Amino acid sequence: MRIASSIALMLVAASPLAAQTDLSGSAALDLRAFTQAPAFPGQPDETYYGSFSANLRLAYDLPSGRDRLVVAPFMRVGGTGDGRDHVDLREAYWLHRGEGWSLTAGFDKAFWGVTESRRLVDIVNQTDGQEDIDGEDKLGQPMLALSVSGEYGTVDLYALPRFRPLELPAFPARLGGPAPLLSPTYDPGAGPERPDFAARWARSFGDVDLALSYFDGKSREPRLVASAGGFVPHYDLIGQTGLEVQYIGGDWLWKLEAIRRTGQGPTFWAATGGFERTLYGFGGGVADLGLIAEYSQDGRDPALAPATIYDNDIFLGARLALNDLNGTSLLAGALIDTKTDARVYMTEAQRRLDDNWRLSLEGRFFTGTSPSDAAAPIRSDDYLQLSFERFF
Repeated sequence: MRIASSIALMLVAASPLAAQTDLSGSAALDLRAFTQAPAFPGQPDETYYGSFSANLRLAYDLPSGRDRLVVAPFMRVGGTGDGRDHVDLREAYWLHRGEGWSLTAGFDKAFWGVTESRRLVDIVNQTDGQEDIDGEDKLGQPMLALSVSGEYGTVDLYALPRFRPLELPAFPARLGGPAPLLSPTYDPGAGPERPDFAARWARSFGDVDLALSYFDGKSREPRLVASAGGFVPHYDLIGQTGLEVQYIGGDWLWKLEAIRRTGQGPTFWAATGGFERTLYGFGGGVADLGLIAEYSQDGRDPALAPATIYDNDIFLGARLALNDLNGTSLLAGALIDTKTDARVYMTEAQRRLDDNWRLSLEGRFFTGTSPSDAAAPIRSDDYLQLSFERFF
């Protein structure tokens, strides 16, 4: 946090003659409704939970035109039993741009990957498990990042000096599992102070986007070890090589993510790949309909590596964009386990009410989940969430 404090002081003390100061953000009221009774004793049995969240982003460009300071805090406050109260510094960094290169120091986020159903390659930032279960929300990561671009593509190098463990909704809240998370443990010599390192090369070849990455450090996925009073999350020291491929061919978008990982039992491979076919002018109008199909395979040993629901699964979904003035869109899909037929259904819809307000609906539903399935701890936590968000 000392990095963030220093950057905040720099923002306050900076010259008013700066080229540009940009302040933006949003505030939202969420109402989450659980449609089933809780699965575990002690969990609250209320149906409705409300919360308030706020994002703020202040970007300050210095007169040199080469330096930018950014601070972007996030907070969520909920009612009794919600379990999602937390504050995070999503971004708080200094960015310096050179000729064909840039350097970032502070809290920032790096997004890797191309597929829709699984964030397989994305590993720099820790998932914000208190916000959602889809893996899309990320915590700010302390980093020193160098990016160099040229005809050969873009090379990004990361030094990650501090590890942030996974946090879930505070026990006994819904979506928090049957027992609390206790203090984490690490491999010998790989505590939270040990720096992690990552590198990524990306380049476009016509209609093909290709990226290769490597990560050396603590896994962002913990192994949960049962203990008296809860679960002890253990973070293994891993090495991960990643591949991302995306090809655009007319109405078709083909995607692939694959990894090779060491450090969690025997070396294993995992991959997620598939396509999205867009039907433009769907129904004879201006709407576009995207049809999505992806397959996930994971070769990890579940006794020695963190549990995953993506061991042998198919994702089928559809994305509808009405292309109207209100930006109305809908995404719906299902993740189907080909071995057990367990399914996770999801839906996301949004529509702007005017230039400043947006209405969103989100839902997650679980069926056919057995007690041995990786999704068993949240098998009864089906929910719908309605959000009113104000942008400024």
